[in-house]
Formats: sequence, C-alpha cells, structure tokens
Amino acid sequence: MTSIFQRLAQELACREPQVLAAVTLLDEGATVPFISRYRKELTGGLDDTQLRRLEERLRYLRELEDRRASVLNTIREQGQLTADLERVLLEADNKQTLEDLYLPFKQKRRTKAQIAREAGLAPLGEALRLNPSLVPETAALDFLSAEHGVNDVKAALDGARAILLETWSENATLLGALRELVQQEGQLKTSVIAGQESAGAKFSDYFDFSERLMAMPSHRLLAILRARNEGILAIHLLLPEEIAAGGRMGEANRCELLIARHAGIAAQNRAADKWLNDSVRLAWRAKIALSLENELLSAARERADLEAIRVFALNLKDLLLAAPAGPRATLGLDPGLRTGVKVAVVDATGKFVAHETIYPHEPRRDWAGSLAVLERLCVAHQIELIAIGNGTASRETDKLATELIARLDGRKPAKIVVSEAGASVYSASELAAKEFPDLDVSIRGAVSIARRLQDPLAELVKIDPKAIGVGQYQHDVNQHELARMLDAVVEDCVNAVGVDVNIASAALLARVSGLSATIANNIVTYRDSHGVFANRKALLKVPRLGDKAFELSAGFLRIMQGDHPLDASAVHPEAYPLVEKILARVNKNIRQLIGDRSVLQQLDPAGLVDAQFGLPTVKDVLAELEKPGRDPRPEFKTATFADGVERIQDLKVDMVLEGVVSNVTNFGAFVDIGVHQDGLVHISCLAGRFVKDPREVVKAGDVVKVKVTEVDVPRKRIALTMRLNDAPRESAATQSAPALTAQQRKAVKTPAPQLGAMADQLAALKLKHSR
Repeated sequence: MTSIFQRLAQELACREPQVLAAVTLLDEGATVPFISRYRKELTGGLDDTQLRRLEERLRYLRELEDRRASVLNTIREQGQLTADLERVLLEADNKQTLEDLYLPFKQKRRTKAQIAREAGLAPLGEALRLNPSLVPETAALDFLSAEHGVNDVKAALDGARAILLETWSENATLLGALRELVQQEGQLKTSVIAGQESAGAKFSDYFDFSERLMAMPSHRLLAILRARNEGILAIHLLLPEEIAAGGRMGEANRCELLIARHAGIAAQNRAADKWLNDSVRLAWRAKIALSLENELLSAARERADLEAIRVFALNLKDLLLAAPAGPRATLGLDPGLRTGVKVAVVDATGKFVAHETIYPHEPRRDWAGSLAVLERLCVAHQIELIAIGNGTASRETDKLATELIARLDGRKPAKIVVSEAGASVYSASELAAKEFPDLDVSIRGAVSIARRLQDPLAELVKIDPKAIGVGQYQHDVNQHELARMLDAVVEDCVNAVGVDVNIASAALLARVSGLSATIANNIVTYRDSHGVFANRKALLKVPRLGDKAFELSAGFLRIMQGDHPLDASAVHPEAYPLVEKILARVNKNIRQLIGDRSVLQQLDPAGLVDAQFGLPTVKDVLAELEKPGRDPRPEFKTATFADGVERIQDLKVDMVLEGVVSNVTNFGAFVDIGVHQDGLVHISCLAGRFVKDPREVVKAGDVVKVKVTEVDVPRKRIALTMRLNDAPRESAATQSAPALTAQQRKAVKTPAPQLGAMADQLAALKLKHSR
C-alpha cells in the first residue's frame, strides 16, 4: 500500500522528505504562512499554494485511513474478512471505492433479498442465470415452501430476482464500470415543472435543456440545482440514447447491457432469457440508476462547490490585496436619500475623529447646508481623500463631492467611489459595537468606508468574507468548506503584507500566524495600557503570548520607528544573527546597510550559508534588507465614472466608460460603471485573443475601460466589452430587439455573444446588487 507521504509527494510532484517535513511542522501547530516563509530549508522550498494543497489532501487521506480502519474492523468482526478482500480494501485509493467494497457488508434493514436467501431461493436465480434453457416457472416448483412463505411460483421467482438485483447492485467492480460510463456519457436533462413557468422566469434558459454532466460549468450546475431546490425544474441524469428517445422505456441502454454482460446474460430466445433480461432492466432502472444519479450529482455538486469556492477565494484575495490609498486623513460618505448621507472623518492612522449627517438629496434637498458642513470638516481635519460608498444615491453624492472640491482652496482632496459591500454587516457586528459603542450603526458604516480606502486589508478582515459579495452562488455551496478556504485566504493575505502591531486592530492581529483572538485582544489591551511596543521582544510581555506564538508570529509583526530597524522588516528575529554576520563582513551598521542595493548585490549568498542558515533563508534576508517591509500590493489608482451616466437608463450602446472590476467568474468579469448595476464583460470580449481564464486579463479591483454592447433595462443586464476597437453595433436594433427564448437560441447556429453566451450563463445568476 502506498503511504500517505508517498501519495502526497506524487500529487505535489515533490520529494517524500519534503512532504514529511511539512506534515511534521503542520502537526506541531505551525501555520502555512510561517512554513512557506521561514522553513524553506526543511520543506525544500514548498510555497504557500503547495502547502495549502498538501494540508487539504492530508486531511482527506487521513479521513480515508480512519474510514478504512473502521471498515476493516467491522468486516473482521463479522468473520468475513478474507486475505483477498483485505488486500483490495487496503488498495482502495478513494472514499467512493472503499464504500463500494464495503456495501455488501454494511449493516442494513432486513431486505427482500435477505428474506429470500433465508427461504433458500438463491440457487434458483443462479440456476436460471447459468442455464437459461430452464423454464423459470418449472424450475421454481422445486423451491416452494409453505414454511418460508413461498406459496407459489411467482413468489419463488420474485425472491430469486430480488437476490440477483441486490447482488448486482452491491458488486464493486460492476458499480465502478457503471459509474464510469454514466459519469463520462451522462447528460443532465432539465425540464420546467408544470405551472412554474412564471415563477421561474429567471431560469427560463433551463426549461428544456441538456448538457453532459462532466462538461457542465460550475455556475450552470449550481443555477440548475438552485432551480430544482426552488421547485422550478425537474432534473434527471440520462444517457444520450435515453434523451434521444424522449426518456421513454425502449431498448436496453448501455448500462443495462453492461449489467447483462457482467452477469453473463444474453438474449437468445431461450426459456429464461426474457426473465433474466427483465431482471437486468429492473436492476438498473429500479435499483442502481437512482442511486448512481444521486451519487454522481452529489459528486458533481461537490466539484461545482469547490470551483465556486476557488473563484470566491481568488476574488477575495484580489480584493484584500487591493492597493491601499495609504495613511491620509479621509472623509467617508455613506450615501442615502431619506435617511441622509452619513459622514465620518478618520485621521491618517484610521482613528475616528468626527461625524455628521447631512441631507443634500430628496426629500430635504439641503444642498447648500450639506456643502457647508463638508467644507468645514475638510478644512478642520485637512482632508486628503473623500471615500464615497457605491450604494443608493452614490452618484448624486459624488456630484456633491465634486462641487465640494471645487469650493476648497489650496491642495484639494481626491474623491473615490468605494465598494460598500459588507459595511452594513460590520456596522451591526459585535466587533463594531465594541470598537464604537457610542456611535450609531449608520455612522460606523461611514467609518468603515473611509478606512477601507486607506487600507482595504486592515478593514475588510473585520467582515465575514462571505458578506463581501465577490462569490458566485456563495449561499448554495458547502458552507464549512467555504469558510475554511476563505479563512485560509485571509490568513495568507494578512501575513503576506505584514501587520504594524502598534496600530493594528484586534481583528487584524488575530489573522497573524500563531496569534489567536485571545492573544490579539491581549496585545491591544497591553498596548493601550503600556503604550506602543518599542521592539519585537516586548511582545513576550503580553499575557499568553509565549515562545511558540512569538516564533510563529514575530516575522509578520512590524514595529515601525522602533529600537531595532529590523523589527520593521520581514526578517525573523531568529535570523538576526545572520544579519550580524553580514554586517561584520561589509563593515557597516544596520542603518547603513538597509536599502544599500550596491553593497547587498555584491554579496555571495552561498558564502553566507552555515549550519544554522541555509541558502533560501540567506537569499530571503538579503532581499528583505534591500527593500525592507516591501508591500506586495499594487500602486493605488482609481476609476473616474462618466458624468451624466448614473442609472442603467442613461447607458447607450457603444459608450466607452471607465469602471472597476468588482467580481471575476469563470465566464467573464463584472464591472462597476457607476449605475448601481454591474455590467458583464463576457470571457469572449475580454481581449482580442482567446482567453481560457478571465484572470489572465483582469482581477477584482482593476480599473478598466469598457464599451457598452447591450442594455436590457427590464432584466437589469448590461453587456460590456473590453475590445474597444471592435466595429460599433447597430444601436437601435440592439436596444429594441426582444430577448431570445431558449428555443430560439437553439435554432441560431452562431448567436451573438451577448445574447447567447451571456444569457445562457447568467440566466440564473443573481447579480451582486440584487442578492
């Protein structure tokens, strides 16, 4: 049997000692960010992506081994564990195969087949199978038994058939072959449930639809499954010949032929052939097909979940690692109409300093008074940035900010529209209540909007990632797996950037490698009581922050303007002796060496390797000394929304606009162009070349230029393209053309990308602002 370590090494394309080292570190409590950054010598340089994959597969394989041990023990206790069966069970390399092998031995309710076996009917079925020339009704006469309730020929033959059906349905080899056939060839057929056409209009593209299950994209399967759960669609997994026959019971399909071949049954007009072939048909249609359909749909759902979770994770990573505007005094505006615009001021460190509520819009329309309040705040707090939430009344509030900037003298602040997704969730959270106990919930939202412009990562970690709204079908997927994956993304992002321990919130600190929520709160409490930390060693004075937590976290915690220059870098304290060695070699002090590229690039890393520090660590330390505390996030830039384009009704075909990528899916990218409804750039319109993955071209947070190609106001759909040089489309025809039905699209061999591919793939997708 291949060991877990051998299998992981094969899957990760690395050596077994690398896997063993990584698993040992994980079992000892080390985090993925710590291992990938500071234990490269032990793991042979496995990166965070490989380590996350290893962690995931290790969990699965250990669960498999636990289940294998349980199955072996159960069968052994039944006295049925043969040497051959044990060998096969030990060779099972996945949970499904293991469960197939265990199926005949699984404890279950008393079945018809068990009752028939007790009545001595097993030889009857075998006799007919092995000698089809026997007349079933005549052969059955020898098996009648009043004692066992077998009073007539029909009862005897029904019992024999039940035994055959159960035997075939529990045969691991046969099940494996049937599963492979249906998995490769099976098509998911959908049909609308009578009377649900109106209620399920958004799923109309799937009212009469079929596609091979294995080829079906994640988002489409999740849409269909959602429609089934809502009682709109009926779905079945069928072979192509069954779909061609309209689902009618016709000749034997390939699965039935496979069962017959396995059982040695043929149709040669012998006396028992019809009885045997009817048994095969019944075994498939009444016993095996439904079970396999449920199993394969469940497996497909799991794959779709994982893909949707992967998409969510990638979008979340892009959002968390979006460019920060930096430490500048910021005015946060949370737009609203009747309830007013909530205003919050935060200083350059993100500290909340002032708030107001203004009513520039309907119904009060206090435009002048609102401008006066904002001007006063900008002057008093030397505002450099104005962050405007992108919700209701965002564009009207953007106009207000434009006029405000024009009125200000001297250096004028920049205004940026910020996604407010999740701000309301944070505002009502226990964390926000603890942070701002005296502030109204709505003002807390304005504070969050201002802070997420300064540093998206530091603010967004306070919000449940699922509330940020950059996933597809996030409420339909496995919530445990989603939470686990998103937590890993947040952890990786926080530790990739590093955290200033003297200004970080407890929520941010809790995401640092090795720090729990309790230790994070203790750090903040200690900082509030004793003042800022002067160096990393001072962290050891924090209650419950022991040597292990310090080892795992110290390299990711920054002390800016502290006692030791290296405390502001990603150099781990355990590597400080290596830096001392380097300083002695170049005859400089640390402040002279940091950032001196000419000196650092002259050093030979191999010449600094010793028993304590290997080549990977030496290279990392030299790179960090060259650019200490380097932020991996991109340079800050913003999009400018077009004046006069504030609602979907303002859009015209062929308009070229600037926008921000809000979400990336497998079929394209959604772009916020400032009309409260994101538009879709289909994957075919992202570039003037073939694009396999939209992330080759864009990621969440990118500022892009797009051209409008279609506007469907009733359904709130906007089709965009990034291929700006494509020939203009005929505006009038496009805007007046009715939406095609699913049947009409089927009749068109080459539908327009926006009416075909986009509508097909988005029919059931609830867009961000309508979720």
